[in-house]
Amino acid sequence: MLPPIADRFVAGESADGAVAHVHALDDAGIGAIVNHLGEHYDDPADARADTEEYLRLLEHLPATDPPATMSVKPSQLGLGVGEDAFRDNLDRIVEVAAATDTFVWIDMEDHTTTDATLRAYEALADEYDGGVGVCLQANLRRTPDDVARLADTPGRIRLVKGAYDEPAELAHRDGAAVDEAYRDLLRRLFAETSVGIAVATHDDAMIDLALELGTRYDRDCEFQMLMGVRERRQRELAATETVYQYVPYGSAWVSYFYRRVRERRENLRFALRAIVDSVAGR
Repeated sequence: MLPPIADRFVAGESADGAVAHVHALDDAGIGAIVNHLGEHYDDPADARADTEEYLRLLEHLPATDPPATMSVKPSQLGLGVGEDAFRDNLDRIVEVAAATDTFVWIDMEDHTTTDATLRAYEALADEYDGGVGVCLQANLRRTPDDVARLADTPGRIRLVKGAYDEPAELAHRDGAAVDEAYRDLLRRLFAETSVGIAVATHDDAMIDLALELGTRYDRDCEFQMLMGVRERRQRELAATETVYQYVPYGSAWVSYFYRRVRERRENLRFALRAIVDSVAGR
């Protein structure tokens, strides 16, 4: 089961495969957010190795429209070793990315990483005048306060529903409650902030709301979806809107899927549903 899943959702094991996929997306008018698979390192050597991989990737990302970007995970860059290790590795990547005009997204992981991730984002957004973005998760109860905190930060916010199995006292666990939180946070982003907005969802209701809010507040946003999920919808939306696809690659694809399924059983149902939709051409 894993190899066909990986083939649909991962752009190969090497950077060459990722770059080839970036070119294919460019032909369809879709931007790429490239992520080298790896996370939860507690060995500084592993974090340094993935940092070097991102620096090599920056040398090979092609010029596209929309321009290709990168996304990194804090635990991949050494947050499990210590916040200083994480910041040192992230700073190296963002410094080189700025020299090549490549935007860097900082992924958000479980709630234990949130504060360190936001501190890094705020510092780098100021230093590089908005050359970085951060992910916020609608299921976390703290996120409205984080949106207010980051409202005038010169960067971008990617809003997701949230995939981690968080404690009930910290997160909404009911799907309807997460949807309502996502709608509320979208309204806040458009009405109360000056940040760049990335709407990361495959939910048509949320996409339609974002389009409505963009018109109401005369603000642009971009839409982000996963490789292998609703790719026909991505192409349709790209005809009129800015669309990015999250493109993971690397040899760690087995652990990538195992962790997703282990974190929440819903992730397995989501992956299987995406395969069915992909085969059906949806």
